[in-house]
Amino acid sequence: MSQQGILFLCATPIGNLEDITLRVLRILREVDLIAAEDTRHTRKLLAHYDIHTPVVSYREQNRRQMGRYLLSLLAAGRRIALVSDAGMPGISDPGEELVSLSISQGIPVVPLPGPSAALAALVASGLPTSSFCFEGFLPAAAGARRRKLQELKGERRTIIFYEAPHRLLESLSDMVEILGERQIAVARELTKKYEEIWRGTLPQAVEHFRLHSPRGEFTLVVAGAREEEAAGTRDESWRGLSLQEHVALLQVQGMDKKAAIREVARLRGMSRRDVYNQVVRDGEGNS
Repeated sequence: MSQQGILFLCATPIGNLEDITLRVLRILREVDLIAAEDTRHTRKLLAHYDIHTPVVSYREQNRRQMGRYLLSLLAAGRRIALVSDAGMPGISDPGEELVSLSISQGIPVVPLPGPSAALAALVASGLPTSSFCFEGFLPAAAGARRRKLQELKGERRTIIFYEAPHRLLESLSDMVEILGERQIAVARELTKKYEEIWRGTLPQAVEHFRLHSPRGEFTLVVAGAREEEAAGTRDESWRGLSLQEHVALLQVQGMDKKAAIREVARLRGMSRRDVYNQVVRDGEGNS
């Protein structure tokens, strides 16, 4: 009977090559194949630790074709280590898809924890760590980026983002406009020689990085909304809804129709009769 295939998710250093576990080093030596997001980057790591396991490329551009190939090897009993450019594979990289495919085929997936830029920046930020959310990279397009930030405006938890240096100022400027004067920690080159964690407000961050050209990969840790900010966002969540949609939303939340119409009228500064007439009219038109 052939050995069962296993997909190992191996966390690798985000900068300092000493930040790797003994278990990851052992698995990288023992597996049949290493699937790497950047083979050049991974081969430097392997050379440093005198590891000679074969390496193949698994990246965004070839993830579908290579994913099928890797899945066939796993199904045949091969043991494969998945590594990203840096940190934990499967976070903001194509590894997520390979993990999902493996699970769907009943192939064991074994995580080997280790370095993470998001968590390293969070714990050093000085911002609350008891509750947080990770949003990865913001959209590159300005409109989509601003819409995403608008969605997060009422988020009470500490928010973690990744950002590329050439988009840092644009993202920070949009945050100032949409999120306001919140605290932020901007971490760059974590664990490397020129590691820096800058702390201050969002407006101060814009001014700082206008004077100091952004270099390296960035992790942004942004304070969540204050209670009053979150409440204000919830109160305005109905904007863009029709009257009928607004009434229906309140009904789903537990109000009866009469109370929902009264609340919609209050929020919109309308008479209850006008709201009622329009909701009934729209309802009849859609029936």
